[in-house]
Amino acid sequence: MHGADYNPDQWLHDPEVLEEDIRLMKLAGCNVMSVGIFAWAALEPEEGRFEFGWLDDLLDRFAANGIYAWLATPSGARPAWMSQKYPEVLRTGANRVRNLHGMRHNHCYSSPVYREKVAIMNGKLAERYGHHPAVVGWHISNEYGGECHCGYCQDAFRAWVKDKYGTLDKLNAAWWATFWSHTYTSWEQVESPAPHGENMVHGHNLDWRRFVTDRTTDFCKHEMAPLRSVNPELPCTTNMMDLFYDLDYRKLAEAIDVISWDAYPMWHKEASDAHMAAWFSFNHDLFRSLKKKPFLLMESTPSLTNWQPVSKLKRPGMHRLSSLQAVAHGADSVQYFQWRKSRGSSEKFHGAVVDHVGHEHTRVFQDVAGLGAELAGLADVVGTDVPAEAAILFDWDNRWAVNDAQGPRNGGLRYEDTVVQHYRALWELGVPADVVGSEDDLSGYKLLIVPMAYLLREEAGRKIEAFVRGGGTAAITYWSGVVDEHDLCYLTGFPGPLRETAGIWAEEIEGLHEGDRNALVMRDGNALGLGGSHEVHELCELIHAEGAEVLAVYGDDFYAGRPALTVNAFGSGKAYYLAARVKDDEFYRAYYERLVEESGAKRAVRALLPAGVTAQLRCGGGKEFVFLLNFSAKEAVVRLEESETGWSDSSTGEAAAGEIFLPINGASILVREIG
Repeated sequence: MHGADYNPDQWLHDPEVLEEDIRLMKLAGCNVMSVGIFAWAALEPEEGRFEFGWLDDLLDRFAANGIYAWLATPSGARPAWMSQKYPEVLRTGANRVRNLHGMRHNHCYSSPVYREKVAIMNGKLAERYGHHPAVVGWHISNEYGGECHCGYCQDAFRAWVKDKYGTLDKLNAAWWATFWSHTYTSWEQVESPAPHGENMVHGHNLDWRRFVTDRTTDFCKHEMAPLRSVNPELPCTTNMMDLFYDLDYRKLAEAIDVISWDAYPMWHKEASDAHMAAWFSFNHDLFRSLKKKPFLLMESTPSLTNWQPVSKLKRPGMHRLSSLQAVAHGADSVQYFQWRKSRGSSEKFHGAVVDHVGHEHTRVFQDVAGLGAELAGLADVVGTDVPAEAAILFDWDNRWAVNDAQGPRNGGLRYEDTVVQHYRALWELGVPADVVGSEDDLSGYKLLIVPMAYLLREEAGRKIEAFVRGGGTAAITYWSGVVDEHDLCYLTGFPGPLRETAGIWAEEIEGLHEGDRNALVMRDGNALGLGGSHEVHELCELIHAEGAEVLAVYGDDFYAGRPALTVNAFGSGKAYYLAARVKDDEFYRAYYERLVEESGAKRAVRALLPAGVTAQLRCGGGKEFVFLLNFSAKEAVVRLEESETGWSDSSTGEAAAGEIFLPINGASILVREIG
């Protein structure tokens, strides 16, 4: 699928624009558009008066020209008449003040009126277009996010908490409410966290965030019900966002049929784009892993992004490279925001396929058209899998709990950056990886990375223990196994449920000031064969080996000589424990290269990958596809090992072996038949 967000409702005053758009879509090789995302005012200009004629004409024109649509529900922004007549639909902030009309997602998911209006609108869309030949699926709302603290939501939160805990005694125990005399004696005393009220009870904060996810997911299900009742065969998706903080996407993913997300990297911010590329590769892998299926890149920009600090143009080749990056990690689409630049308002300077000048004679349009032609030749990639044998653990509630911990380093625990730093080592090695949650099945993996699993449920600990006992390799870090699902500290010694698996006891952890440094010094003759001293910063954990073998020790301070890296043989597998945050990426690449070899985790291709170059793999239909992607900002050569045979260039069909040249921002796709 190749296309964009299309907003014909902005151009209804100029029919010639709409006619020209069809010609340009075909010229650019665009075959699927997202339509109607913010079109509520155009569909229902006043309460009860619906105007579908323009959408009828558009979808019929699409069908006649071989173009398809993800048809959106317009709930992302309500019309002004609704806010005026029914102010209860507007959100109330944490300060308990109701918002004015405006912006997006400024509506209450608990409001009976808003739910009723959404059900009416979605029901009419389903009845009219649920079997239209141009409609391939439903685009539910747009970038769900935010929270409401109105009376309806307070009642819903109390009901949610009461359903979860059953009794006030259990609630008080889970939230450790005796601290600061916060004990609840009535359910009516339970409210959402507030800046001018309760906001220091960590279990309370954690449950509120879980409730917000559940409430948002419930609203999404409410939106989909009338759509599915008319045609249950049409898939539903909602576009998610780059490592979005406010919602646990694993819960939202359970409600929808297809994962889609919006990617807006800030390319060309540094001399090399490798760091940015690794971050967004992690996101692609995360969204693919939510359902272990291909996903949709629902939004990206073909040019600049106007709402970032600097609106940098994509350099030649970067549009193709960044789009193929998504495909390499499991995307079956490349979509843009937006098709045609808006003439006014907040995103009028956002990148688009068609510029304000309105024709195809632009650099960006030609980039898009060139990619469209290439994507048309990659039909065999659609539906293929990413065969990952390595995984990295990432949980939203752990993320929330880490950032609420109040120690050991309130100046920045940097959980997300830490996860991606470990992930980047796999990215540099060309190792396909899934991003898993603590409830996911681990049986298909050989290598599991567990970075900063601060909140770790007992059952998750048992699952990791079984993974290692059964022959897997686990790489665990500092600040893991500290609290349970209620954000209550384990009393059996850290890392809690992983203490026996890791064979260590973490007695203390120290936060380092910005200028503080220590060192991780590899022991001579250690089992990994690594050497040297590596700079440590920000976090140092003081651990005791309880059966684990010490591979490296601290080099400085009063804990010099104490364990900093260990390995514990456990069952048929091994558990590594890294007690400190190593600063340099070179350490992680060398460390994980050994662990990948030891575990036997699959690599995309046996090759020497230069810095800033990665290799990603998709398999299916009797073929393997390797994507060689150059984010180094300079020319590069990938040297395939002699054992790598049978490859050909997907675009030319010529045999590929030995050295593969990649220009600046270049990409090469290799393909071979498999048995």
